[in-house]
Amino acid sequence: MDAKDARQQRGLEIAARSRIEHSPEGAWFVPAQSKPGRYTVIMRGARGARCTCPDYETRGLDCKHVYAVRYVMEREQSASGETTLTRSVSVTETVRRTYPQNWPAYNAAQTHEKDVFQWLLHDLCSGVPEPEREHKRGRPRATLADAVFCAAFKVYSTISTRRFMSDLREASERGYITKAPHQSSVFRYLEDPALTSILRDLITRSSLPLKSVEVDFAVDSSGFTTSRFSRWYDHKYGAIRQRHDWVKAHIMCGVKTNVVTAVEIHGRDAADVKQLPALLSATAQHFPVAEVSADRVYVSVKNMEAIAAAGAQPFIAFKTTHTGQRGGALEKAFHYFMYRRDEFLAHYHKRSNVEATFSMIKRKFGDFVRSKTDTAMVNEVLCKVLCHNLVVLIHEMYELGIEPVFARSA
Repeated sequence: MDAKDARQQRGLEIAARSRIEHSPEGAWFVPAQSKPGRYTVIMRGARGARCTCPDYETRGLDCKHVYAVRYVMEREQSASGETTLTRSVSVTETVRRTYPQNWPAYNAAQTHEKDVFQWLLHDLCSGVPEPEREHKRGRPRATLADAVFCAAFKVYSTISTRRFMSDLREASERGYITKAPHQSSVFRYLEDPALTSILRDLITRSSLPLKSVEVDFAVDSSGFTTSRFSRWYDHKYGAIRQRHDWVKAHIMCGVKTNVVTAVEIHGRDAADVKQLPALLSATAQHFPVAEVSADRVYVSVKNMEAIAAAGAQPFIAFKTTHTGQRGGALEKAFHYFMYRRDEFLAHYHKRSNVEATFSMIKRKFGDFVRSKTDTAMVNEVLCKVLCHNLVVLIHEMYELGIEPVFARSA
């Protein structure tokens, strides 16, 4: 059954099961099937029909709601009460597709996550190079490996630094860090600018064990709320307005495991479209890239050329104002989008995995940052992404049986 036949069949089901109302103005109201509410269908006679559902707005072709209205119109009675058409409707049950869960592997990953997380983080930090420092009097400073471990483990815990100290003492007893630092030192570690490049490198290294699994990628951005406010004077209403400031994270992730392969952290006003080439370049250095999915804000000649240069196929939706008359990779992508829409949408919907990745990060490690300075806020968000990668890796260790060893590949 092709896409058109499937929509006709679903239209028959709606006409048979649902109550479709008709207004005196000529509009038809068809109940939505996947959420509360209803869509409006306008029948235009020979000129066709129009529906307010997303499927019609995306494809510009008849949707299941339009077919449902047509079937209702066909079976309407005449003024004399005689039925003008009798149609036998065969209703098929729509079965929601489900995916099997390997519960033994899932349970093992959950019950051992914290222990394995510390081991993986220690192994990952063992490859952090220690710069030469001038000898100074006083207490010796913690190594960069210990500083990164303490900062990332603190973000993983999601609790206050005071209550987190018992976890650090346990990590010291296990040999993961040289010595448990003072509680205020953990915040000082996050304020170190040297940690930014180190954390970015560790995020990349933490994704490498899955390079044989991921070939399709998605890109998007999301904000993390800070404790700072932006204030301005509203001249129209003569009042001072304020809202939370946020840090904006741009990521590229694999669509199968949701592992983050590249990340860029910028301010809230940073344009999304400019970040894709850097994210793609960092990903392509270690992963074979076959597809790149993104929403329509990422459409640009530079981005399409960058994806084509990486040997990948772009699946980026176009706005209604785009014409594709720029030549090269952008014109090819536009023609694919316009004339092979069903095939395009089948690949494009992989983009939802990057939204799932942000949801995983925020639900597990919080959608806000506790840090106060710009450097610390960036490092804290990078720690969230690093912790997410390690948690994904732990699950795949039990699911796929991989055995990552970072220290040997440092």
